[in-house]
Parts: sequence; C-alpha cells; structure tokens
Amino acid sequence: MSEQLASEFAAARREMLEDQLRHRGISNQLVLGAMARVPRELFVLDEVRDLAYADCALPIRAGQTISQPFTVAFMAELLQLTGREHVLEIGTGSGYAAAVLSLIAQHVDTVERLTILAADATERLERLGYTNVSVHEGDGTLGWPAAAPYDAISVTAGGTTMPLPLFEQLKEGGRLVIPLQSDGRGQQMWRFTRRQGQPEAECLGSFSFVPLIGIHGWDAKD
Repeated sequence: MSEQLASEFAAARREMLEDQLRHRGISNQLVLGAMARVPRELFVLDEVRDLAYADCALPIRAGQTISQPFTVAFMAELLQLTGREHVLEIGTGSGYAAAVLSLIAQHVDTVERLTILAADATERLERLGYTNVSVHEGDGTLGWPAAAPYDAISVTAGGTTMPLPLFEQLKEGGRLVIPLQSDGRGQQMWRFTRRQGQPEAECLGSFSFVPLIGIHGWDAKD
C-alpha cells in the first residue's frame, strides 16, 4: 500500500472516530483508542476497501459480513473492559472485532464455525501482530470451554435465546453481550451479567446481524 493511500485511510479512520463513534455516544477511552489503532481497511475485501470506514456493514468471504464500526465499538464498550480480562468472541469473521478487543483485553479467544474464515483470520491476525488472539474453529454456541471461564463474552451474530453454555462459561460478575431475536422488533442487543450464578439482563437497543448458527442458535438451513 502506498504512503498516500495509507494516509488517506488514516484520515478516514480519524473521521470515523469523530463522526460515527464520539458523536453517537461512544466515550470509553480504551475502546476509542483501539478503534483508532486497528486498520479496518486490512480486514475487508479488496473490492470494498474504499468503503472500509463507511457507516455500514460490509461483505466478507463466505457470504458473511463485517459489522459497521459503531456496532463494533458499542459492543466493546458494553463489555466494560479494563485491559486485564480474558475475553471470548463468538463469530470471528475477518478478525476485525477480535483485533479491537485484543487492544483492550489481556487475551481473546475467538470461535468461527466456517473453516475458510477461521483460516483467513488466523493468517491475518498473525501477520498484523495481534499475538494475544487465539482463533478456534467450531460451533460458537457451545463457547470454548477449554479456556473458560471468561470475564466477558461477545457474540457477533443474532441468536434466538441466550446460549446457556456461554453463560455457564462466564466468571461471577462477567458480562455476555449478544443480539437476540425479539418478536416484532427485530434483533435487540442484550447484556447478561452473572450475579450469584443468575443472569441480570439489560436490553440496549436494536441492531441487525447475520444469524447465529449452531446447536443453541439457528439451524444452518433456516
């Protein structure tokens, strides 16, 4: 990439930070700092690279999408990270959100069900130097019990109900952020905090995500 093009993307990233994030209420300095550092243009398809910082979701391989910057920042802020946490992400996609989380957490385990995306994200994250991210291939609705428990879990696809295995892999006081289908209202973002082994639920706005496929989500044929 030429220096001029890199400079143009850096300028677009700064504009995104102000117009899409701060202007819409994102205030957590760790999240803003991470969003300012991760080069989103390296996590999208070449044919839509000029739209890397547009206020919209973009297509990636295997018919999946990378969420708009605001959604990534909003979910990261809801996790209430301080930099010391062990985070689980469900739905690696291109690896962009995992890269953002890696800058505000101690370690990120991320699970992707599609082989091609898991392989792409592993190569990309390693090449770009995100050494505290581990990519796993599997059914994300089952979580990743081998590395549990987690301080926070972020689910980047829309489910039907809160997957119980994910909640069970949370530490006491841990947060699970997930969009869930709500009759007549599309998908609503929920944060479930583990309090004395029980979920304390908060509904935090409407969003649109691809379906969460798996045993505790939608069937791949739906």
